[in-house]
Amino acid sequence: MFAVGDYVICSNKGVCVVENITTLNISGVDKEREYYILKPLYMSGSTVYVPVDSPKESMRYVLGREEAQKLIEAIPEIPLLVISNEKFSEQVYRDCIKTNDCMELVKMIKTIYMRKQKRIQAGRKVTAVDAKYFHLAEESLYGELAIALDMSRDKVEDYIAEAIGGKKEKQEV
Repeated sequence: MFAVGDYVICSNKGVCVVENITTLNISGVDKEREYYILKPLYMSGSTVYVPVDSPKESMRYVLGREEAQKLIEAIPEIPLLVISNEKFSEQVYRDCIKTNDCMELVKMIKTIYMRKQKRIQAGRKVTAVDAKYFHLAEESLYGELAIALDMSRDKVEDYIAEAIGGKKEKQEV
């Protein structure tokens, strides 16, 4: 069970803080059922109500600092997504986002980044689907890593680049 003040990941809302655990006094809602009242950190003015007895998959704790560091160190070895048919790329991306799994988000970001580079080299534009899901994946991953690493979200990308770049330099020596 989550506690007030915990940082959690909740479906497509990203990082949320548990603001309260209470019953709701709303018509049509079971007055005995308890809910987590969540405030998304990066969606101002939003409130999310999740039943305490809902499936465990709908919410999870934000990665811890050590887990975040290990994920970042593993990025160079994380494989790309397999998209067997270009027509299904959006479905693959959608499924990836739904997992709320940082490893899957990294796979997606790496895959779309590589696709983007190939398209640019071929003199073509990035597809709207790739651009949309790249942005969604970055927002979700960087938001969670920002909390885990206690830094602002806009510094996460540079932090990752430096961590991966530093690792490559060490390997070359």
